[in-house]
Amino acid sequence: MKKILFVASLIIASCNSSQKTVSTNTVTPAKESNPITYAETITEDELKEHLYIYASDEFEGRETGQPGQKKAIAYLKEQYEALNIPAAQADGDYFQKVPLEIGKVPVGDISINGNTYELGKDVLTFTSAEGNPKEIIYVGYGIEEDDYSDYKGLNITGKVLLIKSGEPMNEDGSYLLSGSEEKSAWSNMSEAMGKKTTLAFSKGASGVLYYDSQNFPRFKRYFDYMKANDSGRMRLAAETSDNFIVLLNEKAAKDIKADINEGHTPSSLNVNIEMAVRSANKNIDSENVAAVIKGSEKPNEYLIISSHLDHIGVTADGQINNGADDDGSGSVALLEIAEAFKKATDEGNGPKRSVVFLHVTGEEKGLLGSKYYTDYAPIFPLNQTVTNLNIDMIGRIDPKRGGNRNYVYLIGSDKLSTELHDLSEEVNSKYANIELDYKYNDENDPNRFYYRSDHYNFAKNNIPIIFYFNGTHADYHKPGDTPDKINYDLLENRTRLVFHTAWEVANRANKVIVDKATTTSK
Repeated sequence: MKKILFVASLIIASCNSSQKTVSTNTVTPAKESNPITYAETITEDELKEHLYIYASDEFEGRETGQPGQKKAIAYLKEQYEALNIPAAQADGDYFQKVPLEIGKVPVGDISINGNTYELGKDVLTFTSAEGNPKEIIYVGYGIEEDDYSDYKGLNITGKVLLIKSGEPMNEDGSYLLSGSEEKSAWSNMSEAMGKKTTLAFSKGASGVLYYDSQNFPRFKRYFDYMKANDSGRMRLAAETSDNFIVLLNEKAAKDIKADINEGHTPSSLNVNIEMAVRSANKNIDSENVAAVIKGSEKPNEYLIISSHLDHIGVTADGQINNGADDDGSGSVALLEIAEAFKKATDEGNGPKRSVVFLHVTGEEKGLLGSKYYTDYAPIFPLNQTVTNLNIDMIGRIDPKRGGNRNYVYLIGSDKLSTELHDLSEEVNSKYANIELDYKYNDENDPNRFYYRSDHYNFAKNNIPIIFYFNGTHADYHKPGDTPDKINYDLLENRTRLVFHTAWEVANRANKVIVDKATTTSK
């Protein structure tokens, strides 16, 4: 799973535990086959056999674009070939190339009105930022939605903008856009910067100076980590541009506009800014792996089951981060689910809709493989993709959680489709009886897990999702995440739950209804 350290264009990018409502008449009884028969092919022994290979030292932590990742994709391809499940791409290639590049940690500084601000202290950026703009356009919150726009009457083509976090409020303390006490996505810590900077660049801005006192410390921690480890920020090559984003702390922001906290009205600012920040880029070769079982009745409707194939590689002192739980557990679960569907297909009981098995790369670098799939090169049309079930860490137990060990955290099941949530609940009651914990589904959860794994790139396109997750633990993103610490009985139970849910989504008469579509999709 990706650490929540930066979002937006820097990486452009509510139910609770008591929620147990189950609708009636959701699950369609199987007519010709019993899915339990196929779910029983998913076993502890086979999951363990796969994982002891996939999360072994031989795979070197599966760092994106490195030799260990190549071993991982070769293993996945070999398994699908052995199962006789074809590649998803029309040319028969299991590997979808994902063009990436890595930018080294920038060096330099930025001067504002004669005051020099050190990169990594008062100002942050992860790309080059050079130039001496004579005019800065302050656009307040930088929002445009319905009848509200901070850009009215402004020509920002080629200009550098100053934008602050947050959104406008009414005198009574309610939010202007919602007309209530509920914030919009423009204030969401994990979405707002991406929405605002994307909008700015779409209108022709050349750069953005972004003031966000709440997010600045988190970005600074990531910058410090990169600098200490001489690492760089990976991104999709398709998103390389001369546009830049510079994050400002309060000191730097007030040097440009002294009343930035109180002043919301867009204006032109005469400021002497000199930017001399440089970085270098290197191309990275990486791949998604995708296989498909074609539907028998609705082959042009697609259910995508996903997991990420990468991890974080080897530490500076040579220790291997095996990533058995993150996300070796999801990767091998996906193989076992594929085997179960293939057995059903071989016996004439294949899914009515097509089922796609998608292993994505670059999750640890900012959900890059799934973003490439959804935003740039979907193998199958997104408007014909009915659901995404995403598996990211389902092999262990959250030590902070008490109670039944036979649980799984569910995130996002109700965000876009009430019907999908109810289906999920009833399938679990009928087949698995796992405690479904919605703790991290709360919109106010500070961990923001809904935005931190690959399902989010489908959700932002209004594709209903469920994210299956066991929570973090002491070995999260550390060398201690090894196969011997996996609870294989729980991994079996959780994998079977995903299979049963996928079986119902793939075989029901009608695709699940999206009744909570958002306006954030592309």
